[in-house]
Amino acid sequence: MGQTVTFETVNPNPNNGSVKDVKAEEVLTKKDGLLLIDVRRPDEWEGELGHIPGATHMVLDELPQRVGELPKDQTIVFVCRSGGRSGQASAFAAENGILDVYNMEGGMLRWNELGFDTEGKS
Repeated sequence: MGQTVTFETVNPNPNNGSVKDVKAEEVLTKKDGLLLIDVRRPDEWEGELGHIPGATHMVLDELPQRVGELPKDQTIVFVCRSGGRSGQASAFAAENGILDVYNMEGGMLRWNELGFDTEGKS
């Protein structure tokens, strides 16, 4: 059974008001209770910025075919390079009935800027 996580740093996404943004700092402190999904291309997943340890890789282009794999009983946070594609992924998931979904503001650029752990850096 999944679990839900409550965020204090929720803000509406500036590009899509239906998407809820959360800060990387709060994602770090709560990541054990989250499903983190990185929607970047494979060369980015294992690239300059690396990825968050424990994250799931699901390329944005595959999301329409794989949306059925997403749990409806767990909090999901989408991640990309800067927050644009993960915002699209969050909106798509919400449109498909997955309501406990968030976008990590600033993406992996912000995560790295803050000096948080990554893996898969080239």
